[in-house]
Amino acid sequence: MKLFDAHPLSPSLQGAPSQKRRVGLLAAVVLACMPAWVMAQAPTWPTKPIKIVVPFAPGGNTDSIARIMAERLTQTLGQTVVVENKVGAGGGIAAEFVAKAAPDGYTVLMAAMPVMAILPAINKTNYDPVRDFVPISNVGSNPFVMGVHKSVPANNVQEFVALARKNPGKYNYASGGSGSVSHLSAALFVNRAQIDMTHISYKGGAPAVTDLLAGNVQMYFGNFSELAPHVAGGNIRLIGVSSEKRSSQLPQVATIAESGFPGFRTVTWNGLMAPAGTPASVVQRMADAVKEALATEGMAARLQQIGVDAIGSTPRELAETLRSDIAIWSEAAKAAKLKME
Repeated sequence: MKLFDAHPLSPSLQGAPSQKRRVGLLAAVVLACMPAWVMAQAPTWPTKPIKIVVPFAPGGNTDSIARIMAERLTQTLGQTVVVENKVGAGGGIAAEFVAKAAPDGYTVLMAAMPVMAILPAINKTNYDPVRDFVPISNVGSNPFVMGVHKSVPANNVQEFVALARKNPGKYNYASGGSGSVSHLSAALFVNRAQIDMTHISYKGGAPAVTDLLAGNVQMYFGNFSELAPHVAGGNIRLIGVSSEKRSSQLPQVATIAESGFPGFRTVTWNGLMAPAGTPASVVQRMADAVKEALATEGMAARLQQIGVDAIGSTPRELAETLRSDIAIWSEAAKAAKLKME
């Protein structure tokens, strides 16, 4: 019994040898036209050290996150991951440097929310946060905490808003500088709450917290690490968190969003971003490595020590966060009456 019948080749296949030659020639042409870095990347990345560029000086949160991640990613990826600090222009120098780097996965930015969402809203930059980068993964985020001096008779956001509305112009809020995250967070809150408060600008968060503790200012939006240590002393109260969900570090403090201002969210984050044009396979490989690294025992705890909640998002999720934050912080800049410089 014949299992297969022998059939003559169909007319379309009788010329197979010449057709194969044409296909082979076409493939060769396509490969020849591909950039060398694409040819080198595909299945083998990484084959050499990877550089994470940090837009701020050593010692800050962004730098600390980058170094913690570099240590773990070195183990996860099997290649050395180094950190390089490029300071200047509020983070713009580092962002521009990475935007113009070869899109091969070996130079990435430890992006900070202010550099990607705030700086382009208030200054002319030589990079576009959406067009010039491809998101990899949101490493971690930390919300801001709304702290008030003990002399303010308010235990929650609703009571504070009611108090401020009854006393327009009586209370003021501190910030770490005009255009800073603490300034824009408070300005956005004041605008949405429709209250009248005076902005007092300081040269950094430390003097702002000092005056909050002394009662010279009544309210300040600060990082958990800035304000939480002072709660035990009784000089300040924490009455609101700026994230969409309650912070794991302050589960007892309600969010501003759940306190009568749905949709309110001012959160800073740090995520890895690569130059636009970086191969999707490389982006996904690094995103997977970030998620794996953050799942390692003790990593989440190390980040929480500096006030950061680990995330490990997908590239798509970070892209959505970026687009949302650009809209939020543009609104905040308008509320603070900041103009493009």
